[in-house]
Amino acid sequence: MSLRQLLLRLPRYLGVSGSPRRLWWSPFLDTVSSVGSWRGQSSRSPAHWNQVVSEAEKIVGYPTSFMSLRCLLSDELSNIAMQVRKLVGTQHPLLTTARGLVYESRHNLQLRGLVVLLISKAAGPSSTNASCQNYDMVSGIYSCQRSLAEITELIHTALLVHRGIVNLSELQSSDGPLKDMQFGNKIAILSGDFLLANACNGLALLQNTKVVELLASALMDLVQGVYRENSTSAKENHITEDIGISAWKEQTFLSHGALLAKSCQAAMELAKHDADVQDMAFQYGKHMAMSHKINSDLQPFIKEKTSDSRTFNLNSAPVVLHQEFLGRDLWIKQIREAQEKGRLDYAKLRETIKAGKGVTSAIDLCRYHGNKALEALESFPPSEARSALENIVFAVTRFS
Repeated sequence: MSLRQLLLRLPRYLGVSGSPRRLWWSPFLDTVSSVGSWRGQSSRSPAHWNQVVSEAEKIVGYPTSFMSLRCLLSDELSNIAMQVRKLVGTQHPLLTTARGLVYESRHNLQLRGLVVLLISKAAGPSSTNASCQNYDMVSGIYSCQRSLAEITELIHTALLVHRGIVNLSELQSSDGPLKDMQFGNKIAILSGDFLLANACNGLALLQNTKVVELLASALMDLVQGVYRENSTSAKENHITEDIGISAWKEQTFLSHGALLAKSCQAAMELAKHDADVQDMAFQYGKHMAMSHKINSDLQPFIKEKTSDSRTFNLNSAPVVLHQEFLGRDLWIKQIREAQEKGRLDYAKLRETIKAGKGVTSAIDLCRYHGNKALEALESFPPSEARSALENIVFAVTRFS
C-alpha cells in the first residue's frame, strides 16, 4: 500500500466520517495605499487550484501532498494514532486537525513545501559558487533542499496540531467531559512536540548554521504571532478590540508569512546563492503568503453560498479594512446593531461588511501582494518552475 493510500484511509482508522470542516485561520496585512493595477491575466490563470498544484508537483519530481506526514509510518506516531482513536466521539479539535491534514492537504496545507521546492528549482545551482556541485540533485533540486521542504512542512503541521489545544479554563458543559479534553490536550502536545523534534533533527543534519538560524527565527515568529492572535481574540466579549492596519500587517507576517519567506531564503542559502537572490526568494515567500492569507479571509464574503453563519473572524482582512474605511465609532455601532440578545448575528454582519469597501479593498490588497511576488520572480531565469510559481500567484489572486 502506498503512503498516499495509507493516509487517505487514516480517517477510517480514527473512526472519523463525514465531510471535513475547513480549518480556521486568522488575519493580517500591508499598506492599503497605492495598490496599483493587476498584472496577472486571466488567460494565464489555471481554472482550478488542484490543477495548479498537480502541475507544480510534476515539475518538482514527485507529489508533495503528504511530505510532512511520512513519519506516520514510524512506531512513535503509530502509537500516538492509537491513542487518538480514544478521542473519537469527543469534541476535541485534534480530531478535526487530523481529518483536515488528510483531506485538505490536497488543496493548500502543503503549499509551503511545494513552494520551497519550486523556488529551489527555479533558482538552480549558483553560477558563482561551485562548492555544492557534488551534492545529489534530482529534477534540478538538491537533496538538502528537499529535506528543507519537508522540515518546513513538519514545522507547519506541528503548529496546526498545537493550535488545537483546548483552553480548559473556558470549557462549557456542552464541550464534553473534562477528562476527554485533558487527554486530547496531552496527545496534541505530544504529537506536536514529536513533529518539532523531527524538524530540529532534520535541521541539524543539514549542517548549515545560517539555515538553522533562519528556521529557528521563523519558529519564534510563529509562536509570537499565535500569541498575538490569542491576545486579540475575536470572541464576542472582545469585539471592541482595536486592530489597526499596521498591527494586522505585522501579525500576519509573523503567523503566516515568516515560515515560507525564511524557508525560501534558506533554500537559496543551501544552493550557495548570493544575498540578492536570497532576498528575492524571501520577498516571493513573504508576499505569496500574505496574498494566500487574504484570499482565505475573503472566502466567507465572496462565496455565493455558505452553510456556516460564523465562518469569518472579526480580525480578518476584509473586516479590518471595513473598519478602517468606516471609522471606529460607526463600526462599533454596526456591531451593536448586529447583536441580538447579547450574541452577534454573523450573517447580518457579513452583509453589512459586503456592502462597504472592505471586501473590494481586500481583493485589491491580495492582488497587490500578488504583484509584489511576481516582481520578486523577475530576477529568476525563465523556466517551468518559475511559471509554476507564477501560476500559484495567479490562482490565489483570481476571484472570478
